[in-house]
Amino acid sequence: MRRLRAGLFTYALAYTVLLTFMVATAVIYWPWFEQNIQAVRDFTAPIPVLRTMVGDLEEAGFVGYVVGQHFFKGCSTLGTAAAVLFAAGAVAGEAHRGTLEIWIGRPFSRLRILSQRYAAGALGSVVPVFASTLTIPWFAAHVDEEIALVPLLWCAAHQSLFLLAIYSLTFLLSALGTNPTRIALSVLFFTTLEFALYMVGNVTHYSLFRLSDIDEYMRAYDHSRLDAHVALPLALASMLTFAGAWLAFRRRVP
Repeated sequence: MRRLRAGLFTYALAYTVLLTFMVATAVIYWPWFEQNIQAVRDFTAPIPVLRTMVGDLEEAGFVGYVVGQHFFKGCSTLGTAAAVLFAAGAVAGEAHRGTLEIWIGRPFSRLRILSQRYAAGALGSVVPVFASTLTIPWFAAHVDEEIALVPLLWCAAHQSLFLLAIYSLTFLLSALGTNPTRIALSVLFFTTLEFALYMVGNVTHYSLFRLSDIDEYMRAYDHSRLDAHVALPLALASMLTFAGAWLAFRRRVP
């Protein structure tokens, strides 16, 4: 478990650095975006979803731009990949390496063993979201903009629930499977397809990423609270998939 935590810490730290770099770059780029909004609008005109998104960003100003760049673009894409990779090998990796018998033979209950593994990956998925979000007001000051931190943390909470739902689904598949690479590629293919559907005007509302679009983050920012109609189903999905993982793991034999 100690080696697992060390590995997760390293990957989570790299994930945090990447998210922070992405948000810093986006904030620094803001003055150019603001001055060339017409060119951006013309560039995205052929794609209705992107055209609407740019219009929303223009209307919301710097706040809309930041939540779009950091949460929708950065955390929802890079964060999804991180959540999948953290979860795919949680149980299946032990089976694939032939160490599952040693792992479950430890003098602890299976629920404790599974919960520790789940918590380690879950924290690695969401802590970088909050850590990188904390840097936004500081970066904003360097382009003469102000943005409130507390509403941003509510946005980070919404983002975390979205990522945890994906993480928990992958964790369930890991508890059922033996090939972490196949699990990771399957979920990444599914999420990539869902993101592609988000960009298609006629079917965009059927995309999973509608739960993580700019409108959701703007509501969280404006009202400094989570939308229960979205947050509760995401939390319930995580709990149910973890329960499924536990049922699978308690019956699992090496």
